[in-house]
Amino acid sequence: MESLSSYARQFLEMQDKPDVDEIKGLSPTVAINQRTSSQNPRSTVGTVTEVYDYLRLLFAKAGTPYCPKCKVAMKSQTTDEITDKIFKVIGSLNDVEEIMLIAPVIKDERGEHKSLIKELANANYKMVRYDNDLISIVEALDKKVDRNKKHTIEIVVEFLTTSYLTDNTEAKKELKKLVEKTLDLGNGSVVLYNSDKDENKLLSLNLTCPKCHLSIADIEPRFFSFNSPHGACPECTGLGVVQKIEPDLIIPNKRLTIEQGAIKPLSRIAGNQTWYNRLLVIVAKTHKFRVDVPVSKLTKKAMKVLLYGTGEKDYELGGKTVKFDGIIPHLEHRYNETDSDYIRKEVESYMRTFTCEKCKGKRLKNEALSVLFLDKNIAELVTMSLGDLNKFFADLSKTKKNLLTSLDETKKQVATHITREIATRTANLLEAGVGYLSLDRSITTLSGGETQRVRLATQLGSGLSDVIYILDEPSIGLHEKDNLKLLKTLRKLQERRNTVVVVEHDASTIEEADCVIDMGPGAGIYGGEIVASGTSAEIKKNAKSLTGKYLTGKEKIKVKKICRKGSGKNISITGATEFNLKKIDTKIPLGKFVCVTGVSGSGKSTLILEILAKALSKKFYGSKDLPGKHKEIKGVNNIDKIISVDQSPIGRTPRSNPATYTGVFTPIRDLFTEVPEAKMRGYDAGKFSFNVKDGGRCETCAGEGYVQIEMHFLPDVYVECKECRSKRYRSEVLEIHYKGKTIADVLEMTVEEARDFFRHHSLIHEKLSILKDVGLGYVHLGQPATTLSGGEAQRVKLATELSRRDTGKTLYILDEPTTGLHFDDIKRLLEVLDRLVDKGNTVLVIEHNLDVIKTADWVIDMGPEGGVQGGELVAEGTPKDVAKIKKSYTGQYLKKLLR
Repeated sequence: MESLSSYARQFLEMQDKPDVDEIKGLSPTVAINQRTSSQNPRSTVGTVTEVYDYLRLLFAKAGTPYCPKCKVAMKSQTTDEITDKIFKVIGSLNDVEEIMLIAPVIKDERGEHKSLIKELANANYKMVRYDNDLISIVEALDKKVDRNKKHTIEIVVEFLTTSYLTDNTEAKKELKKLVEKTLDLGNGSVVLYNSDKDENKLLSLNLTCPKCHLSIADIEPRFFSFNSPHGACPECTGLGVVQKIEPDLIIPNKRLTIEQGAIKPLSRIAGNQTWYNRLLVIVAKTHKFRVDVPVSKLTKKAMKVLLYGTGEKDYELGGKTVKFDGIIPHLEHRYNETDSDYIRKEVESYMRTFTCEKCKGKRLKNEALSVLFLDKNIAELVTMSLGDLNKFFADLSKTKKNLLTSLDETKKQVATHITREIATRTANLLEAGVGYLSLDRSITTLSGGETQRVRLATQLGSGLSDVIYILDEPSIGLHEKDNLKLLKTLRKLQERRNTVVVVEHDASTIEEADCVIDMGPGAGIYGGEIVASGTSAEIKKNAKSLTGKYLTGKEKIKVKKICRKGSGKNISITGATEFNLKKIDTKIPLGKFVCVTGVSGSGKSTLILEILAKALSKKFYGSKDLPGKHKEIKGVNNIDKIISVDQSPIGRTPRSNPATYTGVFTPIRDLFTEVPEAKMRGYDAGKFSFNVKDGGRCETCAGEGYVQIEMHFLPDVYVECKECRSKRYRSEVLEIHYKGKTIADVLEMTVEEARDFFRHHSLIHEKLSILKDVGLGYVHLGQPATTLSGGEAQRVKLATELSRRDTGKTLYILDEPTTGLHFDDIKRLLEVLDRLVDKGNTVLVIEHNLDVIKTADWVIDMGPEGGVQGGELVAEGTPKDVAKIKKSYTGQYLKKLLR
């Protein structure tokens, strides 16, 4: 970065310089962290690893195009064939009809293109079609356009009428000259435009169907890109999904009448609500249904009128003639036309995401999906698991009968190079332990560990040496079986003369390492020292190392001698078929600590998070998310509450912190309002918030405590706010003291310090105690969310949910709660979870950590493999029962541990 010019550096996100005196022997460094690399739904495993780019190239250069209508192989046309087709179209016209012969000269290119239009004017062309608008060349010269937007310009070369039929031979010669001229101008393409019928017919020297005469443009890589208008499905714009307004979300409570406000969005975003309600009364009267009866009693016909309108029918209202479009078209219009973020978010709350009906979730136009390589289209390849895709390409040249020989010589040569590259890159992904993923999987749906491993595999393909690779817990979400593959990948990087530095808690990774640096002795302010360093054997011998004690077995998480009997009741899931699940039937026993296990990609998250959690959230809280495909869920009445904790961060801005997220800051602020001086001054809770504008926060830094100074080509500098001196609050607010501490002092306290400080306030003390119990005693109450690690953020969420009053019939669903936890932290976490279960609640965790699995009362093991080879119920029972199942990989590792 430093070697670039100051001009270039202003466009880069510069890193802060490290706060060290000196670093010796530093090689170029590649850091791969846990955070998902992209929040863009258009970013997929295929685009991130660049494998999809090679597939696009393969289909563009070696694919065979077929007609999307009649499935016949398409062929290129000659000038004579194009002339004959135009002659036939002229023959079908009547005496007063005409068609335009148009040459497309600019297609989807940014700029004003004024010089081109001047050249056309000088060449005596009179008309152009500019972005589908037919205008004169003079109007085109004066037209004001946005140079940053893409534009399409087509020249009207000639108006064709039946006059060309008078003398067949001469007319054909003249027409052929015109066609040659138009093809030359249009880069091999002409468009016939019938203005009366508003029909366009593309004819090209490129590809045409011999049966139905459909022409398509040149096949090039962007033809297969769902991020380009040339390849994306026009319905979903390449996302594969569309958002549609759902009637059930518009009218959530059908027991209410229209008068009582059954139509939820009308009270929130309907502009002139009174006027709209009057219109509804008139519409109801006209169509003979009532607005004072529960919506559930309205007929299907009345509901159709209410939701989708009455077409062109006019109604008299306030002396004006108006139309009633229906609630759903009205909301769609507001959503598409508004500039307000509030309106858009509000309408989105009544929408659900559905697979695009036009492309069936494949993201591409029908024309792109009609190009085949060895009888497969590009969508069929990207939906394969990476394991199957690798086998497909690796086997192409290995088979006795080389499949590439079916291609012509040019295509064969091109395909040989590209397929070899795809096979190598997919092999790297298999080595990184993500063979169960597919190329069309959105990056936003991957866990932190999966994202890291995908990016790690991309680095393997680069073949760099003498580089330092830094990875932050790459084993997250990996089964012990897959972990061995990851270790081989890391070793392969090291064997290329690279240095691999891994921040990790996994025992097998620590044992495999050439050198271990053990930090401690505690966490946060209690840590920050190097406790021990050396080989894993040397770490084990060091009496100061807590990690060493767990590796030797001196400290350990004990196995339960007797598993809990539970309540005797259960929740049963039948016929689960979402994604790779194969009609799964299973029971989750209540009143127990239940673990769902299995190799990566076996279907654990699909079964628990996509089906069970969403179905229960819909029932208990009216969530708009639809659960995955399943037949039935029974026993829901045996619980009265569900709390689900996933791996998403607690906040993306520094304003979010453990105090605000857990809700403990609210009673703390209330406590400060009770101070006599605060009462005397009339300070409310808002006065002690650093997020409320014109409240008590310092407005110079907007309650952040620091001011950001933009340095252009240097990293931005954050300086202490001169007004509040990093205290976040105005001076008058900091004059209020509780037990000698200001509100700013409280935010600077660690959880452990604050817990002791507020020991006489049960609500605050209880919330802080849970934070300490999950191993976060060292975290500061006001610590920005952006500085928390993935494991810390998840434990803050976990503590927030655990601090809510349990009912003894609560179901807790946790997604890999051991993320980022040391052996000792896991031990403390299990104690907290056990306390919940002992009260009669059910704790259901998706987990790979064997220390957690061995302490469970019940284990549900999925598999046997990942992806399409998974999705089956391999074993269920106590940990000892699962350890006896030979087919279960989890059982095999449990067996060794339980010995």
